[in-house]
Amino acid sequence: MAEWTVYILKCRDDTLYTGITDNFPRRLTAHNRGTGAKYTRGRGPVMPLYRETCPDKSAALKREIAIKKLSRQEKLELCRRYADGGNEPPVSPEDKQNPPQEV
Repeated sequence: MAEWTVYILKCRDDTLYTGITDNFPRRLTAHNRGTGAKYTRGRGPVMPLYRETCPDKSAALKREIAIKKLSRQEKLELCRRYADGGNEPPVSPEDKQNPPQEV
């Protein structure tokens, strides 16, 4: 069973995009090529600010909905805590090698 990821990207125009995927590197590449979500087309390059793994697609969709309901400030705070290695969520070894930039 595939592991799913909920993520927040910062677009070139300083807007935030939240999505889910079962292959984050492939999806990030698609966003940056302009073949990802319609919203991110023309707003690239995008920079990942936040990643959270979920056990399945259903859990990822629920978490995506919850994050999308947050205000911009709440999303940025979530990203800040993530970048600082806070409780939301645990940082993967890959993220420690390439931490998100400060917002």
